Amino acid sequence: MSGDGTPSTSWRDWGWYALGVIGTPWLLSLLGLSVSQTLSVAGFAVVLFGAIFFWQYRLAFACFGISLLLSKGLLDIPHLIEFAGLDIILFLVAMMTIIGFMEERQFFEYVIEKLLELVGPHPKRILVVMMIMACVSAALVDEVTSILFMTAALLNLLSRSKVNPIPFILMIVFATNIGSSATVVGNPVGVIIAMRSGLTFTDFIRWATPVAIACLALCIPLCLALFRKDIEGLQGVLTGKRGEEHIEHIVSDERKAKRGVAQSGWLFGLVVLGLVLHHQLEHWLGLPANTMLLGVALMGAGVALAMSGAQARQLVEKRVDWWTLAFFILLFASVGTLKYTNVTSVLAQHIVQLSGGHVPVLATLFVWSSGLLTAVMDNVLAVATFVPIVSDVAQSGVPTFPLWWAMLFGGTLMGNATLIGSTANIVAAGLLERREMGTITFKEWLKPGLIVAILTTVLANLLLLAQLSLMPAHPAAMPLAH
Repeated sequence: MSGDGTPSTSWRDWGWYALGVIGTPWLLSLLGLSVSQTLSVAGFAVVLFGAIFFWQYRLAFACFGISLLLSKGLLDIPHLIEFAGLDIILFLVAMMTIIGFMEERQFFEYVIEKLLELVGPHPKRILVVMMIMACVSAALVDEVTSILFMTAALLNLLSRSKVNPIPFILMIVFATNIGSSATVVGNPVGVIIAMRSGLTFTDFIRWATPVAIACLALCIPLCLALFRKDIEGLQGVLTGKRGEEHIEHIVSDERKAKRGVAQSGWLFGLVVLGLVLHHQLEHWLGLPANTMLLGVALMGAGVALAMSGAQARQLVEKRVDWWTLAFFILLFASVGTLKYTNVTSVLAQHIVQLSGGHVPVLATLFVWSSGLLTAVMDNVLAVATFVPIVSDVAQSGVPTFPLWWAMLFGGTLMGNATLIGSTANIVAAGLLERREMGTITFKEWLKPGLIVAILTTVLANLLLLAQLSLMPAHPAAMPLAH
């Protein structure tokens, strides 16, 4: 750390950064990339390795990378806007507004109080319950809503202590990403797969939910072992003087808080109900898919702003993490350029060739290749690059049903591997920074992230292969063309 409080950097970091920015495009060029494709990889590498080695300056490196892509004609303004994921950004703005409204009314402190009453001041029990809650809420709503809610609740529990919150944030995020694989609505990846394959909600319950439960059952003891010392240190927050102060703070102004908690609970409950039923709402209203996913979130934000009255502007300015959202926009645009220049198609085609049409090998390759891309880019775009390949495989007569689940598990479970592996990861890290309770670096995330991601993905891969004989060749309602 430098004298003015900014994070220090070393020549070693700059050396590794230069190696990544130069070496990655060169290695991928060996696969037969054109000059423009190699340059698009270089532009993405500027953003990627900037986030890896200089996380505090990630937005600066994102600006540099996008500037390079624009100056080389590899990205234009219309496509930048297309790739920026403005629907995701608006959804995040709306949900951050709702969560901020709930925070200001002490809703999360109330939740933590009730949790402590239910399970007692036992760190392991509380964290196991919170991981299960994160997993279930991600499956029922979506990973972004879940991580916003659960991270806010966790940080409220830890806000009056000196305990390092990072291990506990990681545990909640790991459970959230696992839960997001269980249903169609848990992750945008599931929505893409369902829309492109014709798989139904029931299909996800049959083939994805049991695997997600098994992975959570593996993840929980893994996390309890990885963060054993940190969990033991949490005991002082829940008992003794600090714990008593925390509970006293929660109930100190009960009359004033009760109305705000009730308002927050009703608002959040209705928003969750709307998000769960958004597909039915779209069907009844004759709207395109996912329209009401954003519509419900914006409606909830509107209600929160209306109820905030004169404090509405302050709510948006202070509670919405504009820094993280700006980084998202540029990260999505840089990854979209790889798709636009067909770099990802070249990578996917090489994967299919490696399998030789053998279904177990192809399914395994889809799991790990989509997972590898997820670990270094947005999982939505990583999975989207493989969707056209499945259609090509179907034309050759190779069964495709297992491939959809392979992409789902690779795109969700391997999202735990790195800090930028999924939207939930970056949102959680951003909330931690906004609360000024710490900063998660890429390196801090990598070791526990890789352990959890690899082991749960191995389990999912094995469970997928074990069920191949039970699977049909193709989804029953798979569209003929995309």
